[in-house]
Amino acid sequence: MGNSIVQLHAASIFQNKQLILKDVSIDVSAGEFVFLIGKTGTGKSSLIKTLYADLPLQHGMGSIVGYDLSKIKQKDIPYLRRKLGVVFQDFKLLADRSVFENLRFVLKATGWKDKRKIDLRIEEVLTEVGMANVAPKYPFELSGGEQQRVAIARALLNTPSIIIADEPTGNLDPQTSLEIMEVFRKLHLQGMTVLMATHDYNMIVKFPGKILRCDEGTVYEVVQKKEG
Repeated sequence: MGNSIVQLHAASIFQNKQLILKDVSIDVSAGEFVFLIGKTGTGKSSLIKTLYADLPLQHGMGSIVGYDLSKIKQKDIPYLRRKLGVVFQDFKLLADRSVFENLRFVLKATGWKDKRKIDLRIEEVLTEVGMANVAPKYPFELSGGEQQRVAIARALLNTPSIIIADEPTGNLDPQTSLEIMEVFRKLHLQGMTVLMATHDYNMIVKFPGKILRCDEGTVYEVVQKKEG
């Protein structure tokens, strides 16, 4: 397919030489909203780590945003990650610096030099997630939901082709989880491709998308029944 952003074909995923998932074949097209579901420990995180090249793809074929995951060289991994926006369950914000400095750190690390462009981009992404006024605050001054919004803003900084979210509502209460899902839905409606691992089945009911299930050592698409 010409517009595939993520493809795995007959892939096996290992962690510390242990086979986690076998014979995985998935396809995510540009503009899709895809849920990766399954109980804790079924391999969702291992699959996601493979997609951002934290775990090497040792068997089978795989590509993401034009990079061949089975052949990617260490020096190319930072360039791959610039095309991905990754959002984690535990936010991963740097506690010793303000929201602005957290975001500036990422831009500087990815080659941005022009101070005015940096300031403008930070303002843009914070506004996009409804956090325009928190730039001077430190992570500990924010609620969990606010920290996750900042983490999503950080993921957007380099205008990624896809956002990969690993249990992004896992540490949040139900109401905040819904608000965070609305942020992802808004991004998706603007054309962003989203791949989200979750074990929160309520989300899947409220926010329809394509569903991939991790179960019994493999991944398969769940065909949803049409109502009515």
